[in-house]
Amino acid sequence: MGVGVSIFFLTLGAILRFAIEPDVFGQSVHMDTIGVIFMIVGGVGVVLSIVLAPRRGRTSDHQLMHRENNPPEI
Repeated sequence: MGVGVSIFFLTLGAILRFAIEPDVFGQSVHMDTIGVIFMIVGGVGVVLSIVLAPRRGRTSDHQLMHRENNPPEI
């Protein structure tokens, strides 16, 4: 999950938590709880994206050398 998707989840969670009345979909669905869950998932995604981003950029600088294993002629 990238930073963009994480910010989307944070925004969606904040909208569900703070902007929508909890009783819009009836008593069986708690939109404020779903919003908090989305905000937690988005926050964890942002933190993981930032922590793991430097590891993606590392490349190896090893060079492959080809050697023929022929014994020296005497």
